Amino acid sequence: MSTMTLGQKQRLFTKLVAQLIQYAYAQGYELTLGDAYRDPRVHGDVGVKKSYSSANSVHKQRLAIDLNLFKGGVYQTSTEAHKPLGEYWKSLHPECRWGGDFSTPDGNHYSMMHEGRA
Repeated sequence: MSTMTLGQKQRLFTKLVAQLIQYAYAQGYELTLGDAYRDPRVHGDVGVKKSYSSANSVHKQRLAIDLNLFKGGVYQTSTEAHKPLGEYWKSLHPECRWGGDFSTPDGNHYSMMHEGRA
């Protein structure tokens, strides 16, 4: 269990995302940014389901980002295409989680665990 505060974890997450982005480009990928913070005014507070966001999404706590992946200028939609980045992401910190490992795969989702959620 982490002893980091939410703020400390958010700042670490931001730093690790920067490393992931640099790694992706070094491997010949290109990225655009997808969902990161999901405002509770639109998506509901943690524990509340509103719009397309899950009730307990860590996007709501600034601990997840969705990245749009391109290889050779072609948008990659499969979870499998994200696997090299997902494996790298998980190697950066013990609390890093990749959506490709979820029971319903979400390959473009990169997050950190918080209060038992990823």
